[in-house]
Amino acid sequence: MKDTKQLGQLYLIPNRLGEQPPLEVMPLSIKKIIEKVDHYIVENEKVARQFIKKMVSTKSQDKLMIKTLNKFTSELEIPTYLDVCQEGFDVGLISDAGCPGVADPGAEIVQLAHQKGIKVVPLVGPSSILLSLMASGLSGQSFTFHGYLPIDKNEKKRILKKLEAKSRQDNQTQLFIETPYRNNQLIEDILKTLHPNTHLCIAVNITTSDEYIKTKTVQEWKTEHFDFHKQPAIFLIQA
Repeated sequence: MKDTKQLGQLYLIPNRLGEQPPLEVMPLSIKKIIEKVDHYIVENEKVARQFIKKMVSTKSQDKLMIKTLNKFTSELEIPTYLDVCQEGFDVGLISDAGCPGVADPGAEIVQLAHQKGIKVVPLVGPSSILLSLMASGLSGQSFTFHGYLPIDKNEKKRILKKLEAKSRQDNQTQLFIETPYRNNQLIEDILKTLHPNTHLCIAVNITTSDEYIKTKTVQEWKTEHFDFHKQPAIFLIQA
């Protein structure tokens, strides 16, 4: 007889952007999914377990089956990560912060799910990219996220000028991030490199109690005192 067992589904579960109580920023739908799912693919097991415990305090940690997906994961292991879906079990994919698959290694698992005919279910949650864009006042009709800029100072300046020219030509918002301990240096490089009338939005600690989001021209930022050292931030420019 043909096996008619239903495939499990892959749930894309957003994580918090800060340390606030998760149910303050997460919809109830995520709590309901975590209550029923025991198989997870995560960036960092400790971070994921803490998040799951805070979302559903009664859930048994011993029952959780967790696989990690990060720079240390063997490429040979990844194709097996959704085998449990073939057995009918649902799997949750959790990022360390924000939405899985967006500026996140989880996209590889989502692609694998499509290849295997497994249903992919994205869940609503915080994304620093979309939240900062919403709050910036810059163009939300056309935008590009570039991830991290080069570390080399000269190359960084070249890329910044290129992004500014692209923004001016296409009326397009350009978004990028930096390793938190280099935030202040990046801002200084932006202020030295870009045109005084170019708009810069700096969004820091999004969704937390000390959230900071401001959009000013480069010239206006030069008169501001700022210190965003070691704070999660995202930067947006529009010429």
